[in-house]
Amino acid sequence: MKDLRAYGAYAIVTGASSGIGRQFARQLAAARVNVVLVARHKDRLEELATEISDEHGIECRTVALDLLANGAIDQLSQEVAGLDVGIVVANAGIYYAGPLVDNDLADELDVLALDAAVPLQLAHRFGREFVRRQRGALILVSSSIAASPVPYEANYAAAKAYVLSLGQALNYEWKKDGVDVLVVSPGPTQTEGLDNAVGIDFSTMGGAKMDPAQVARTALDSLGKRAHVIPGFSNNLADMAAKYLLPRSTSVRMYGRIIKQALTDDAGGAA
Repeated sequence: MKDLRAYGAYAIVTGASSGIGRQFARQLAAARVNVVLVARHKDRLEELATEISDEHGIECRTVALDLLANGAIDQLSQEVAGLDVGIVVANAGIYYAGPLVDNDLADELDVLALDAAVPLQLAHRFGREFVRRQRGALILVSSSIAASPVPYEANYAAAKAYVLSLGQALNYEWKKDGVDVLVVSPGPTQTEGLDNAVGIDFSTMGGAKMDPAQVARTALDSLGKRAHVIPGFSNNLADMAAKYLLPRSTSVRMYGRIIKQALTDDAGGAA
């Protein structure tokens, strides 16, 4: 892993209170980068901040913020004004499983906003500064299902495909300015979000779930070397099959059968 402090003294991690975001925060702190933790749950953020500050001797700030609120990115920008922010990890996300027309439109619009529009806002707001000073890094969290349309997760998969396309394009645009952009596309990962998913039971799909620490480690190790990384050998095989071996129509049917079998009674319109 390169010296991450070369990007700047601080890293912002959204969705930092649990799962992959929590592991990004831990590993950035272990690399001696000061961390700004962003999520809705203030108590969990403060607990994590105390833990990693004590363990690694870095400064850890917390910003309890609902990224779906109007003006949230402007508020975050004000909270970090004056800090030498060098890395932004856009990790926060949500999804709803089930037939699209059975889900509340407001919920699906929230998915589109948090999973696609907020990463765009973060890229635009902090990318401008990174490009201006010719130093910085952006990590966008997509998903291994971004390679194919996915029935019963149609909007979520489409949003993650957008993030993948956005990040790969920005990697090219900003490389000449000394700014690194990486998209990480995890497969099924052992997180609270997966365990507590509404409308779908991931345990019925079988297969091992990846440790979120491995996802964060793979991403940070790949930063500055690649535009896109998929953690895990089996996830890479599945990605290659979806892209190069299976006709797109076959991939869609395969995903449709797999996801439909995992849906639960509360799929569609669940809160």
